Amino acid sequence: MILAAIDIGSNAARLLITEVKNYKDGTVDYTKLNLLRIPLRLGFDVFQTGTIPPAKVKKLVDTMKAYKLLLEIYNVEAIKACATSAMRDASNGPDIVREVKETTGIEINIISGSEEANIIYETHIAENMNSGQSYLYIDVGGGSTELTMFSDNHIVFKESFNIGTVRMLSNKVSDTQWEHMKWVVKNYTKDMNNIKAIGSGGNINKVFSISKRKEGRPLNLDLLKDYYKELSSSTVEERMHLYNLREDRADVIVPALQIYTTVMRWANADEIFVPKIGLADGLIKVLYAERTATAG
Repeated sequence: MILAAIDIGSNAARLLITEVKNYKDGTVDYTKLNLLRIPLRLGFDVFQTGTIPPAKVKKLVDTMKAYKLLLEIYNVEAIKACATSAMRDASNGPDIVREVKETTGIEINIISGSEEANIIYETHIAENMNSGQSYLYIDVGGGSTELTMFSDNHIVFKESFNIGTVRMLSNKVSDTQWEHMKWVVKNYTKDMNNIKAIGSGGNINKVFSISKRKEGRPLNLDLLKDYYKELSSSTVEERMHLYNLREDRADVIVPALQIYTTVMRWANADEIFVPKIGLADGLIKVLYAERTATAG
């Protein structure tokens, strides 16, 4: 079965095409066939003006047309498309959803922060970790950060915060929002020892790649702090040159590191694991579960 997920974020729109195979022993394999990322940067307009301008709307619709062609080429059986923080905040979000549906047939669902956290949880990444350990899942996007706390294989809390990389670059994150996130993290982690963090999002994946760590090995907090100091003391152009970063990654990587290191510090987590998963992976898992339930 070939499935696809589209994640329209505040910084980029991603298309993930995956082949899913299930076996008689109950195991399921997910094989990535293609992952495409287009830097639409919707949040930079939305967080300043509250709307997505016509030029960006056209770019988004054109992106969906291109994705539609790929879906046909790969013979995709089913698709799930979601939009997150920027489209949530955009006054013309519902109009864009209608236009995309009319021109491509793709139905975009604008999801809430808590729905976003739930879908990310569907990656079930913590199930592959040590069951007696406590984990704090940190997913940093352009418009929001989703935190999920696991302990003894149970969810302790899940919450979405309007603190994201594009919002920070747009100076749209208040001290009150930071204080609220701090209170939540400290309140839920105060009685837990030896918490490990799990990070997702393009920025932490890029830092992991820069670090040249072996797959499955964690990054420690001090290393992230060093990267934050080094990157924040250089210009966007210097970051692009020194670390071979695209411009749309070079600007957001600094606020992303600030969020990861701050949350880890509040939780007393000294290490972060960086599996290659995100919202699109969660959407594929949700879609597969829906398809098998219907088939059953």
